[in-house]
Amino acid sequence: MMGKDVEEVSASLVREYLSRKGLKKTIACMDEELPRTNLSISNRSDLRKILHLEGLYKKNKAEEHPLKSMLEIIVKDRMTESGKTKARRHGDSQAHPLEQTTSSSSIDMESLLCDSPRLSETNVSQVIVPYQTPPEKQCKSFAIHPESERSVYCSLSSQDSLLTVSKEGFPAEKKAVDTDSQQNRSSRIRRGIMAGPIASSSQESNRRRPARKASPSVIATVEDCREAANWTNGVNTTNTKSIPSASIERESSMLSNLHTGIIERSGHERTSDVKHRLKNSAPSPKLDGLHVLEMVLDDIENEDSLCDVSRTPMPELSLDKTPMDQMTATALKEIIFGSSMACFTEEWKRQNFTFSDTPGLKYGIVQKKGGPCGVLAAVQACVLQKILFEESSSDSLDERLEVSNVLRTKCLSLALADILWRAGNMKRATIAVNSGRSLFTPVGRYKSDGVLEMITYVTVETLDDLTLVLEQHVRQYESGPFGCILLTVSAILSRTIATIQSDMDVPSSTLIGAHGYCTQELVNLLLCGRAVSNVFDDEMKLDSGNGNFTLLKGIKARCNIGLLSLFEHYNICKVGSHLKAPKFPIWVVCSESHFSVLFCPSEDLATDHCREEEFDLYYYDGLANQQEPIRLTVYPHSAASAAQNDNTDSDLIPPLELCIRTKWRKAVVSWNNTEPIL
Repeated sequence: MMGKDVEEVSASLVREYLSRKGLKKTIACMDEELPRTNLSISNRSDLRKILHLEGLYKKNKAEEHPLKSMLEIIVKDRMTESGKTKARRHGDSQAHPLEQTTSSSSIDMESLLCDSPRLSETNVSQVIVPYQTPPEKQCKSFAIHPESERSVYCSLSSQDSLLTVSKEGFPAEKKAVDTDSQQNRSSRIRRGIMAGPIASSSQESNRRRPARKASPSVIATVEDCREAANWTNGVNTTNTKSIPSASIERESSMLSNLHTGIIERSGHERTSDVKHRLKNSAPSPKLDGLHVLEMVLDDIENEDSLCDVSRTPMPELSLDKTPMDQMTATALKEIIFGSSMACFTEEWKRQNFTFSDTPGLKYGIVQKKGGPCGVLAAVQACVLQKILFEESSSDSLDERLEVSNVLRTKCLSLALADILWRAGNMKRATIAVNSGRSLFTPVGRYKSDGVLEMITYVTVETLDDLTLVLEQHVRQYESGPFGCILLTVSAILSRTIATIQSDMDVPSSTLIGAHGYCTQELVNLLLCGRAVSNVFDDEMKLDSGNGNFTLLKGIKARCNIGLLSLFEHYNICKVGSHLKAPKFPIWVVCSESHFSVLFCPSEDLATDHCREEEFDLYYYDGLANQQEPIRLTVYPHSAASAAQNDNTDSDLIPPLELCIRTKWRKAVVSWNNTEPIL
């Protein structure tokens, strides 16, 4: 049980270090190979107490340049302690400058065996021995015994291997390290998942030190050691026959010397047992399906908590991606633009769902230029739903809105999942992904825009799978060049082109209109899951004469997110209660050919339809380059509202106020010292 506790504490210590260094991808890979358990420590204070680091921690904080991670604090303490011990043992004579820096540039085996608390007491069959190299060839590295509580520091050049020495000598039946594990591990090295010390220059590597020739029974062991050392150094060496004979001779010479001076001091253990332990202690799961570059991994921003770090590794989901073909791309262009010769504008190509870094507005998605505002406002509203009412545990509005980078990315992926799942009628969804290369060569009447040709897409049939795929690819949507287009294509494919055409009053309608603006059909598709052309409730039949009628389709059910429109103020349309009174107090605002967002931090506003007392609404426009939050106080039944409305020229009333009055007709709006938006 103690061994398991040590493993969990060690893993938590390493995760704390990786978190402090911002190595998110490394944490993701570690969680894949060493999943967290209930014993994993998620609080820095608890970790310090378990490791008895309170004193060192306080001492470190008093330093002029304190270290960030506990692992560094421990390493500094052990290096300092090792330096003092070395000075007491050997004095100051014959100390190389590199040795003074690292506390020890080489380790004699007697000191290693004596200094490690458990190494001399436990029947350990292998001892890690550094080869002594000239000072000019040394580079810093270290080796840690798996059962030792102390770290042993040494110097190794890139060509000097860690030599594994059996206490029984060098038996002839010694075989190479498990081949499957080696191949898996080597493949991870090629992909950059397991990074080791940087190899020295080729000029230094070509230098060779004369050595005695090794016997055949020793060379097999040396070859195994060379492979293990190459793993550590980040070099993929699976063919031991390619090892230079001079290098083998050099290492064999050291093995011969060690054989007489060290190995006889230790107890005995069968070599086969050692192999078994090595094989079982370092499993190498396959990571071929792991999308490391697109993972979302929580980082740690506060001092005391490790809870933001993703506690469970992202499971692998192997799904077939369908490459885009010209027939599908043509159909997409027809429903989006009305013509296969039309293309996405630069404004659409450059637009993604990047968040603002302005304090107080970190929840806001930034719009670069006009055009895709309908898509951005719909996604912004759904992200706010997650941030305000589903993913935050704080009652403070400031804390809920001042979101971390990790949380807002998570809320973005969850919001996109909701949008696509609704579009797929809660039964299926399709996710479009940028493949980075053209998948077909257009012919005939089709104009290439360099976007649709590069898309692959995945169809899933459960919400969990949809969420997982979006988590793996959310970076493409958040920071990729085509994020807004990818969502639009995903929503169309989730709903299917034929169904979208049946949703519309006129099947030849498009989702993007003149000047690259979003039509109401596209906004409704994202908000309600159906690309209907109207915003009133249910359906409406218009008598066309001679017993014929025209069916106009509206919003069938109450939506999570609402809509307020300036067109209703001018009696051009009628927004029904399904959009005007949504489940959450968040509204997309259509005003002056632009879409933006109004929201209330209190969920009670969505249920109190006859609100008497005043309340606050917050306004966000991703295109307005806001520098601070805009808070509006609405007085729904002010005594002065009627007189004010009668005496005020409507041309001087901000359009946003007119939109608000389509829901609260007698409302008076205070801008709270903010310049009204005209």
